[in-house]
Amino acid sequence: MRHNKKFNHLGRQTAHRSAMLSNMSTSLIMHKRIFTTTAKAKALKMVVEPLITKAKEDTTQNRRLVFSSLQNKEAVSELFQVISPKIGDRPGGYTRIIKTGFRLGDNAQMCFIELVDFDDNMLKGKVEKKTRTRRSSAKKKAVETVAVESPAAEAPVAEAPVAVAKAAVAEATVAKVPAAVDATVVEAPVDETAAPEAPVAE
Repeated sequence: MRHNKKFNHLGRQTAHRSAMLSNMSTSLIMHKRIFTTTAKAKALKMVVEPLITKAKEDTTQNRRLVFSSLQNKEAVSELFQVISPKIGDRPGGYTRIIKTGFRLGDNAQMCFIELVDFDDNMLKGKVEKKTRTRRSSAKKKAVETVAVESPAAEAPVAEAPVAVAKAAVAEATVAKVPAAVDATVVEAPVDETAAPEAPVAE
């Protein structure tokens, strides 16, 4: 029975396995995303996340501990100077594994493992989701309509005398219009008498 044997040897002896995971850790730190098998990605996650946790506190001792695992000065500098400030507030869970299907030759399950805070597409998606909520957009529209209606309500009060003057002018013009209409009505029968003569001439 295989009880209590969760450690995945990845088909390699200890030296080969540790060297491979060290190289993969360096690649992940430098490139922020690598493409590999799911089994290797899970093993890599257990190696690289403690290193990122050590990088939160930039001390000589922590740099030496990280360098003993990575054996790469550029990767250590990248980890402490670029990655550490971005993941300072995150309490663990620095990597994400996304499965991509199966390899054509041996049907091994493939995936890519990436640093969570360095994936721009996921971060943009989160921002868009926040702006698409219905309640917040309805509140914004209500505030905008109130802001638009308040100046319109204030304008008639300020221009009340002008409105009264305009109304008086409008009434005067309305009073003049019926007289003109009456004049046209009086002239209309004269035109009607002329109209029947035209068919007779035809």
